[in-house]
Amino acid sequence: MAARRPKSGLSATSSESPTDAASSVDDDFEKKLAYSDKSVWSPRPYTIFKLLLSARFCSAFLSNISDCDETFNYWEPMHFLMFGSGFQTWEYSPKYAIRSYAYLLLHTLPGKAQIGVFEANKLLVFYFLRFVLSIVCAACETYFYRGIMRQFGNHVARIAAVFMIFSTGMFISAAAFLPSTFAMYMVLLSYGGWFAGNYEVAVLATAAGAIIGWPFSAVLGLPIAWDILIRQRKYMYFVQLCLIALIAILGPLAYIDSHFYGRTVIAPLNIVLYNVFGKGGPSLYGVEPWTFYFLNGFLNFNIVFPMALLALPVCVFVKFIIAQTQEKKFPSSVLPVWLALSGMYIWILIFFTRPHKEERFLFPIYPFVCAYGAVTLTETQKLFHFLFFSNMRQHYAASSTWFAVFVSVLFSLLSLSRSSALYYGYHAPLDLYVELNHMSSTLEHPFPANKRINLCVGKEWYRYPSSFFLPSERWYLQFIRSEFRGQLPKPYSNAPNATKIIPTQMNDMNEEEPSRYISVTKCDFLVDLETGRETEREPDFAKRTKEWEVLLKKPFLDAERSHRVFRAFYIPFVSYRYTTYLNYVLLRSLRKTSAKSKKGKDKEESAS
Repeated sequence: MAARRPKSGLSATSSESPTDAASSVDDDFEKKLAYSDKSVWSPRPYTIFKLLLSARFCSAFLSNISDCDETFNYWEPMHFLMFGSGFQTWEYSPKYAIRSYAYLLLHTLPGKAQIGVFEANKLLVFYFLRFVLSIVCAACETYFYRGIMRQFGNHVARIAAVFMIFSTGMFISAAAFLPSTFAMYMVLLSYGGWFAGNYEVAVLATAAGAIIGWPFSAVLGLPIAWDILIRQRKYMYFVQLCLIALIAILGPLAYIDSHFYGRTVIAPLNIVLYNVFGKGGPSLYGVEPWTFYFLNGFLNFNIVFPMALLALPVCVFVKFIIAQTQEKKFPSSVLPVWLALSGMYIWILIFFTRPHKEERFLFPIYPFVCAYGAVTLTETQKLFHFLFFSNMRQHYAASSTWFAVFVSVLFSLLSLSRSSALYYGYHAPLDLYVELNHMSSTLEHPFPANKRINLCVGKEWYRYPSSFFLPSERWYLQFIRSEFRGQLPKPYSNAPNATKIIPTQMNDMNEEEPSRYISVTKCDFLVDLETGRETEREPDFAKRTKEWEVLLKKPFLDAERSHRVFRAFYIPFVSYRYTTYLNYVLLRSLRKTSAKSKKGKDKEESAS
């Protein structure tokens, strides 16, 4: 397929006429695709979409909420928009306004539609929204797959598809409700469009990812801008696309956010100002060693992660070794390889050097890890074919299919093992809160109909999956003191203009706000993890059998007491020997229950 010409209203600036310039690009595109890998079988995009969709549905229903930022900065504010209650972080205070309500509304609309049509409860809405995110991710990945076929050929595309389907990194990120995940969707679209010559999609998707999702993802558009401005010199074309993006995307976003905050707000700009020029910046929330992303990358992509990091040097080395005549037989790309691969290295250069590191910061380049790992594998196959089978007139993959299959199978098994370890080890919070919903009618029975039910969390506050998991409007999440000394979120105001009110007792320095806590004596139920270790602020409540009754127990991996290999990778029939599990528990206050029982008994005696 030829590269698309600029559409009406957008002209190319060069010494040639727009038509001639586009025609020359088209001819060059077709010549470079003269050897188009047609001799290599690769699944059709529709088939890949169905395979990806199956994998993403697994993400929606089986993946954990691995980041409390997802809960309190996105699920909770959206719960407020949908149901009128939820927690607010300092980022949503009109004083700081570094989060976008427009981003939340994109997800609120399908949730409200489900409630209106099916009268679904909150728990179903949660999983339905994950279901929608899974479909969007699979569709974007399919578009990216088509772009890989155009840029690198069928063989690279089919290997990249295997990596995307099975990778733990994509399993974690695909259905996450995070701006970095939205930015990843847009990267899939922008690079898929760029590789296929559709520059309108490339520029507009990059803009959408940066403005609606995460502004830092704009740096991944630098190679695309270089291609349009430096290689093709289409200055006016690029400027016009950027203006369209600003008007069509930034304009509505600023309008929506300004409406919710009650003042003029450009949330993406505020995020950049805080992280780059803020007093404390993101380092207030912890720093990690330089090895953090390398370890994280290996866990999420195992052998493919170092392969992706080596993509550019391997491509250069193979090109240097293979003779020019042989290279003409196997052209590898339409764009210069260094340019097509540069986005990942730019991201690594920026984020690997920052002191504050989080797993979600790498989500936008997860598709690159899959694609460029496949590039490294195929370049290795090229070299192998050239060294040992140079006289055979066949595709380079034919002589080393066994190697590609071996790497793909090994990668898939390790990835499934890692994803299973995450599910079996850390899925207890979601399981417990789901079961709480199932047994809520029984638990609510002793309480008067107008009584608030306090569900408390101490040290387990950051594993709370969101208010979508609370059984009814009678249930309220409350915080009790723990060893965590940072700032906890605060419930939104009940006022009609709650999003416009500057909350009291809230700061941007992550300083503890004691007003967030209630006395443990006011708790009706408590969620805790039995670690076997006690402090003054974190007693083992389950051992206090005169005060608390254990209602539910779910197994939760004790990482400190488990073998580091078997806690990272699940091996059936073996892992249980080398891992230790704790109890993730739901407790009921006996103090409350005994008081109610005594009160009821006194009423019966007085009546008699």
